[in-house]
Amino acid sequence: MAALRPPDERVCGVAHPHDGTGEPETWVVAFDDYLPTHEGTREALCTLANGYWGTRGAGEESVADDVHYPGTYFAGVYDVVDWRVESMAMSDEEMVNAPNWLHLRFRLDGGDWFSLDRLDDAELGDFRQELDVRHGILTRRFTFRDDRGRVTTVRSDRFVSQDAPRLAALRLSILPVNWSGPVTVRSGIDGRVTNSNTPDHSPRTHRHVHPIELRECALDSVLLEVETARSNIRIATAARTTVRMGDQAIAPERSFETDERGAVAQEFTTDAAGGTPLVIEKVVYVSTSRDRAVLAPADTAADGVADAGSFDELLQAHVQAWERLWLEFAVELRPAGDEALALHFNAFHVLQTLNAVNADLDAGVPARGLHGEAYDGHVFWDELFVYPFITLRRPPLTPALLAYRHRRLGAALAAAAGAGHAGAMFPWQSGIAGDDVTPRALFNPLSGAWIPDNSRLQRHVGLAVAYSAWQYYESTGDIQFLLHQGADLIVGVARFFASLAVYDAARDRYSIDHVMGPDEFHDGYLDRPGEGMRDNTYTNVMTSWVLRRAIATLDALREHPGRLAWQRLGIAPGEPEEWERIARRLTVVFNDDGTLSQFDGYQDLEPIDLDAYRHRYGWIGRLDLILNAEADTTNRYQVSKQPDALMLLYLLSAEELREILEDMGYELPPEAVVRTVERYSAATTYGSTLSNVVHAWLEARRDRERSWTFLQEAMRSDLADIQGGTTRQGVHIAAMAGSVDLVTRCYTGIEMRSDRLWFHPRLPLEIGSIKFHLVYRDQALSVTLSRDELRITSAEGRAAPIRIVVEGVESELSTGEERRFAL
Repeated sequence: MAALRPPDERVCGVAHPHDGTGEPETWVVAFDDYLPTHEGTREALCTLANGYWGTRGAGEESVADDVHYPGTYFAGVYDVVDWRVESMAMSDEEMVNAPNWLHLRFRLDGGDWFSLDRLDDAELGDFRQELDVRHGILTRRFTFRDDRGRVTTVRSDRFVSQDAPRLAALRLSILPVNWSGPVTVRSGIDGRVTNSNTPDHSPRTHRHVHPIELRECALDSVLLEVETARSNIRIATAARTTVRMGDQAIAPERSFETDERGAVAQEFTTDAAGGTPLVIEKVVYVSTSRDRAVLAPADTAADGVADAGSFDELLQAHVQAWERLWLEFAVELRPAGDEALALHFNAFHVLQTLNAVNADLDAGVPARGLHGEAYDGHVFWDELFVYPFITLRRPPLTPALLAYRHRRLGAALAAAAGAGHAGAMFPWQSGIAGDDVTPRALFNPLSGAWIPDNSRLQRHVGLAVAYSAWQYYESTGDIQFLLHQGADLIVGVARFFASLAVYDAARDRYSIDHVMGPDEFHDGYLDRPGEGMRDNTYTNVMTSWVLRRAIATLDALREHPGRLAWQRLGIAPGEPEEWERIARRLTVVFNDDGTLSQFDGYQDLEPIDLDAYRHRYGWIGRLDLILNAEADTTNRYQVSKQPDALMLLYLLSAEELREILEDMGYELPPEAVVRTVERYSAATTYGSTLSNVVHAWLEARRDRERSWTFLQEAMRSDLADIQGGTTRQGVHIAAMAGSVDLVTRCYTGIEMRSDRLWFHPRLPLEIGSIKFHLVYRDQALSVTLSRDELRITSAEGRAAPIRIVVEGVESELSTGEERRFAL
């Protein structure tokens, strides 16, 4: 694997420490120099979160400017701002940038407040920043010499508690090396924040929070409560700051200061002694009006910070919580190295984004995590790539996340009815209430102009919701989930797509029109731009799949005593039979060479020389913006931003896809599958980080070397910021989860279907062995795959035996048993 580097200039500072045994350290991402031009990206990479809230890895002394962006975000907390683009009214619903709790500054002997950005190379000595992904700790240490020759060493440690989701803490140590004298410290909470992390995406600045209460709640504690402008969500942050000189606690006199615009702080001055560290510890407790069992967020936060333990006590509980998490989620890769580090790093950020989600926390899967403001923090179809990562390791987390969709089923039903359709029409971009919050216009930084955004036509998001719900049921056999959530989602989506299908008696076929597939480069034909495509192959085949799963769902419900779910769904006479007819007779378009066509008319579009554009522009992932700036459109060409028809081979095995197509009256010989992959691989700009995930999966069986290359790109999507700047606005959660899923599920050939767990291993040459854990039908399994053996061990328990199929050979596995299969 290439070094973890961005596509431009220097290393992004990533270093590779060792664990003392000569083996490369696979749990620490380190930066060994300070580069202001890379700070925005590093701050996203070093975000600490727990699923309830998260804070970017900005320095404690930093403020939002051209270099830094110390954003803090709460899962599910959004607000709306109305504004105008030229003559168009816009309504932006954004994940709110909440008050900055990091604020901790110091100055020496009445000088300026310290800032790394004021130092030149001669003044800044050793610098090291480490993200310990095993324990969720961010550490920064450096030495500097000021203009009076004083040398000072500074170290900070920080965590957002994985044990107690509303707590976070940081510790700052200031060590005078060759001097003694007064040090002034200011510790506070800054609510004078805006949403301004995405200037390239949309050159705007929105302020969502306004102060409600600013107070000193104890001699060592301050509190700030703010409220969002339109959604009226209150966010309370309480901070307790304690001080010691070496091991001795001290109590310097403090002044309490407020800014009516929304900031509180305590300031104090104390004499530091040479060689003795001045240690400031800050513990923070947060609460919002969305929390369950909370009367007043401000009182809850004030009480919470007063009752919280010390930094060390909280840290110990936090570390233990991460150790427990890694027992479920760690992947042991041999040989260890960059790839093992990347897998741990990616899994870490997915867990940080989702782990605290439960029945009490109404939150979905934000595409860019709790790490920045790209896509306004919205929930997309990307969750499709995340669910396998969590379902196979911590099954209860999946229904908690799918509950986000189920709670918004009413909005999806209303949206479908408003569009003249049956069932549930889930929105392309979802926020707080489940209505469609997809922007109407998109800013093109290449032309400096706003252009229409028609991506809301990607109705396939509903297919992803139904697919994820069924896959969870297939993995767990959780009939209660199917009865109370899954059936509503699957049947609602099936009804919607059945109502989209229009029958053509002359062809005896159904068609679906006016939709976009996963490829975002085609939103209409040249004679009807922005109106969607006809018979998108991915949409039609997955509609057939979902309709069949809806029928299977009804079969399962029939067996449940009382049939309450059946009655709630209101299944009409003949409705399942209609689904069956549509599933069998939906149109699938083929190109003349026998490959799957992306949509009707795709092969009639003009070819395009992508190499010529690469030569001119370098990265062409957003060719749509490039062509728009040239007064052209991707609607004219045979080109894709990311996999579209090829997504079928990601979600379904080639055998399952051929079976579905055969039942629909079509043939797809194995050689046509290969040609389909080759055709679209050559015509894709890889403009999404998901592209590398899907193509690595597709190549795993036929070209292991190429699959490994795609996997490397997927693993380093954010570590190396492969898109040249997008990571600073938030990491790509789906690509992160997908990269881990590739190693564990794709290369072991895991499938869940027909009440069996299937294995069809195919390791790349670069991997010697993989070891990981998964849960299937209540059995906790340890899986170890090497070149010559697959070993599956079931933990002791009382779960029923499961059926496993390895390379076509079926056997039974009971709890406490182990099976070894020679390969």
